[in-house]
Amino acid sequence: MSRAKLVVTVRDASGEPGVPSAAQVRAWVRHALGGGARGELGVRIVTIEEMADLNWRYRHKRGPTNVLAFPSEMAPLAAGQPAPIGDLVIAAAVVEREAGEQGKSSEAHWAHIVIHGTLHLAGYDHVTERDAHVMEDRERALLAQLGFPDPYLVRV
Repeated sequence: MSRAKLVVTVRDASGEPGVPSAAQVRAWVRHALGGGARGELGVRIVTIEEMADLNWRYRHKRGPTNVLAFPSEMAPLAAGQPAPIGDLVIAAAVVEREAGEQGKSSEAHWAHIVIHGTLHLAGYDHVTERDAHVMEDRERALLAQLGFPDPYLVRV
């Protein structure tokens, strides 16, 4: 039986400028999960309106957020097939606005948001201060490997 590979599907439904290529998003997801990752992960890039709706529906919070992660609880559909990892939903306009407000390059902020969301799907969280430190340290390390600066330094 062959081992399943990592399948990353990217769909841009935002209509916004500045969205990274699907290949770039896939590369950031793969980097966050590591070379041995197996499974299926979806990334949907959406409008502010769609994100606000999802944020309210699933988190009961008003307004859009930059990224939502929906871990899968499904098993593989067949032997040798990729197991669903989950889905990321990213609001393009929010990411672009935040990059400007925080004095970051658009590319660096996109990389951070994709990696941040992917780490959520891998089981990381930032509910407690300790968990936040662990997750942020992992984000910093992954981004540094890609040549991006610390995303938590304030540049404004």
